[in-house]
Amino acid sequence: MRNILGCILISSASLLLGATGCTIKGTINQITDTTSNVTGTTSGQAWWNEDGQIKPDFKATAFVTLNQESLRQDLAAGRGEYLASVSTLLGVPEDRQSAFFSAVQAGYTGTAGTDSPALLALLQDTSRAFVR
Repeated sequence: MRNILGCILISSASLLLGATGCTIKGTINQITDTTSNVTGTTSGQAWWNEDGQIKPDFKATAFVTLNQESLRQDLAAGRGEYLASVSTLLGVPEDRQSAFFSAVQAGYTGTAGTDSPALLALLQDTSRAFVR
């Protein structure tokens, strides 16, 4: 009697799932895809490629964020290795870097107390005139 009742219950459940168009595999895939999309955009995975390297679009952002204090010192002085590195990441050619350093130093004096996104914006805006 238990076996017959169990078979009826399983048959009923499978008919209901089949009638609604849902499958266990489809439901699991939908749940995991949504979870992957959420964690991928909130955990910083958008910054990384498949090889674990920072994507080119985010290299300058990461550099400015991680080296903000040293970069501020270079900006105040109008020269330095951090300023040279970020100018390379922004695409400023070596022969135009000294002019870029002077221009960004002039722009920096008015924004000395800003956070890293504002510092990055200053660097990016200034570099546009020097990138070929």
